[in-house]
Amino acid sequence: MKPEEFNRAVEKGELASLYLLYGEEPYLVERAVKKLLERAVDPGFKDFNLNVFYGNECKGEEVFGAAQTLPMFAERRVVLVKKGGDLPAGAQEILLPYLQDPCPGTCLILQAEKVDGRKKFFAEFKKRGEAVEFKRPYENQLGPYVRDEVRAAGKKIDGAAAELLAYLVGNNLQELVSQIEKLCVYCGKKDSIDIADVKAIVSDTKVESVFEFTDALGSKDLSKALRMLTSLLQDGEAPLRILGAVARHYRQLWQVRELLDRKVPSAELAKASGINPYFLKKVTDQARNYTVGELKQIFERMLELDLAFKSGGLEEPLFERFVMSACKK
Repeated sequence: MKPEEFNRAVEKGELASLYLLYGEEPYLVERAVKKLLERAVDPGFKDFNLNVFYGNECKGEEVFGAAQTLPMFAERRVVLVKKGGDLPAGAQEILLPYLQDPCPGTCLILQAEKVDGRKKFFAEFKKRGEAVEFKRPYENQLGPYVRDEVRAAGKKIDGAAAELLAYLVGNNLQELVSQIEKLCVYCGKKDSIDIADVKAIVSDTKVESVFEFTDALGSKDLSKALRMLTSLLQDGEAPLRILGAVARHYRQLWQVRELLDRKVPSAELAKASGINPYFLKKVTDQARNYTVGELKQIFERMLELDLAFKSGGLEEPLFERFVMSACKK
């Protein structure tokens, strides 16, 4: 089942007995679980009919027993297992017979980041129930995602404004939704959100500084890039998050660089790259600062940097060396 199919079914009240909600985007998984709980659990009897377990802590017998218990004063009982991918083998074995004959008055939900589809338990869960995977949106999907979220909040947003917000924030959906909520409050009774509104809100966040940092890198402005990096780290910005924004920016530069090398006409660059025309000139100008070979080397260094950060390397000196290398003229 695709996420949009899941949403439509839940909104109609068409609920299954077994749900496996998982994926690499925790915000979307969490939101799906919340939507399902709101529809499946009678709020007046929530204390009686909702059991929550954690896969890395619970026993199979506990989950099995809760799932077999009849609901009290309500149509349905819900059993939610968070960190469901961490269910130990013993618990999986105990719960396997339940999957083959689930209680009709119970909705069993497994929430997970990753599941091992090779294991019999998860394979059976997907076969017998509804499995919904929530993937992190690709960069070219962020603009439409912003527009959908703004529409759900009862407002409209200009195409360029949606792309600007997506570009500034990146694919951290929790941060993106937070900024959308701020925008809607900021605009008040105004029906449509424009670029000026986005700039007014996002300029008050660390995101704007990350944006300036990636621009300084792309322009090979070494002094500004080092200054912005120091400021970001001193403000407590996570190095891995900064690196993620840098990787996103350089992916766009590489994409445009290759299009330029293929002599794609300027008028067709926006369509071929998927980059909003509002940003295209700046990205194109920065792409001219690099060759494809240089960009390949930068990505190799970013991989080294990512591994070093995750293994506890000294973050600021390592990042500074990367900046000096990327800005080399």
